[in-house]
Amino acid sequence: MEYVIGALIGLLAGGGAAVAVFLAMKGKVAAAAGTSAADAARITEEAKREAETLLAQARLEAKNEGLKVREKLEQELDKDRKEVKELEKRLAKKEESIEQKFEMLDRKADQLEARQKEIEASRARAEQAEKDRLAALEEVRNQLSKIAELTPEEAKRELLARLDAELVTEKADRVKKMVEETESLADEKAKWTISQAICRLASEHTGETTTSNVEIPSDEVKGRIIGREGRNIRHFEKVTGVDVIVDDTPGLVVVSSFDSVRREVARRTLEKLIQDGRIHPARIEEIHELCVKEVDKEIDEAGKQIQFDADVHNIHPKAQKLLGRLKFRSSYGQNNYKHSVEVAHIMGMIAAELGLDPKLARRCGLMHDIGKAIDHEKEGGHPLVGKEFLISINERPEVIESAGGHHDQPMHHKYPYVSLAAAADAISASRPGARRESMDRYVQRLTALEAVAKSFEGVSEAFAMQAGRELRVLVNSQKVSDEQALVICRQMAEKIEDELTYPGEIRITLMRETRVTEYAR
Repeated sequence: MEYVIGALIGLLAGGGAAVAVFLAMKGKVAAAAGTSAADAARITEEAKREAETLLAQARLEAKNEGLKVREKLEQELDKDRKEVKELEKRLAKKEESIEQKFEMLDRKADQLEARQKEIEASRARAEQAEKDRLAALEEVRNQLSKIAELTPEEAKRELLARLDAELVTEKADRVKKMVEETESLADEKAKWTISQAICRLASEHTGETTTSNVEIPSDEVKGRIIGREGRNIRHFEKVTGVDVIVDDTPGLVVVSSFDSVRREVARRTLEKLIQDGRIHPARIEEIHELCVKEVDKEIDEAGKQIQFDADVHNIHPKAQKLLGRLKFRSSYGQNNYKHSVEVAHIMGMIAAELGLDPKLARRCGLMHDIGKAIDHEKEGGHPLVGKEFLISINERPEVIESAGGHHDQPMHHKYPYVSLAAAADAISASRPGARRESMDRYVQRLTALEAVAKSFEGVSEAFAMQAGRELRVLVNSQKVSDEQALVICRQMAEKIEDELTYPGEIRITLMRETRVTEYAR
């Protein structure tokens, strides 16, 4: 199409040129009208020849232009043919690839079908083998029952009993091996580290105790404390928030309250009233207000001083005040203020021996019992209360976990300072003279300890010794083997840890022996 268009353009151009020449010649002819006819004929002939020449040139140019257009079209056609051929080749390859994939899928489908048949055949063989095994086992059981004269149920019980005995023995051996390995690796290092820390700590063997007893000079003063129809004592209890116990004990009045600070304020108020001699509601309020300010000031000073005593600084003001309150709190007769300082120093020295941070360890030790300053105000034990308070002041996570977990099992915590806090707390509480307890509680604790030991089967006698720090247990050698004795001792220790509350640790010694008695007559 483009070739035809080019040819037409060439012809039109040639025709146009011829017409132009003809018109020009015609003009010349008209101009020379006055010439002779011969000249006119000559001029006309020349114009015709010139027009033919121009027409021939125009045709030639049109032909050349058409050839160029044709050549260009052929080149473009060749290019399109090559692209078409390339596309055909690609399509052919894709078709071949798709056919190969179909063939592969067909082969895999055949393989899967064959595999499925094999699996079904294997399953059938396994089911048949299981049936054959059960039949053979039933036959063996029947034969064994005939030989041993036992029913299947009796044989099963006998077999399970033997398996239980073997498992107990194996378990005891494994426990014994693990205990020996652990003790051989840890005992020597632990003893050395703790002994070094204890030797380097020079603390008093007894701490101050918070007393609730107020001495009075005479029964007359006791009567004035009570007042007419109990007016003074009721007002005193209302103002101070404590209970005052006035009994037949000569020369003594007991002040009772769960809040150690409130009890201390009440004790001082009562002592000042006795010294002043004027005991009436107005004077009680006046003296009580004075003692509150005095105790608050002493708490603030104690909170500042404890930082220097424990070498721990940058403590939050709220925590500082609570640490100062510990001066008026005691546990088992051990003052918590001095106990916290002592635990801080023990933890710092043990941490230094183990390559940990002594400053952080002392901080953990100082605040491990901070919950005891507010445990009467909130629900939960002092570890939980202390942990919640330390979280509220954005204390370091090691300190928080040490306060919340120093009475838990050490393996449950990710920070080593928690284990150090538990060890240092036990050391401070269990050293000679650190704590004291009433006779009734002492007897109850020893009785409960012996009762736990006697609750195990095979135990014949149990004796709590050394103020409850050692438990010696005798077992019946006819009922308990050596392997079972190890398991019972381990279970006994776990039960004591779960059910009883005690300071320090308890050593359990379980003894098994065979006694033979005969008489010579």
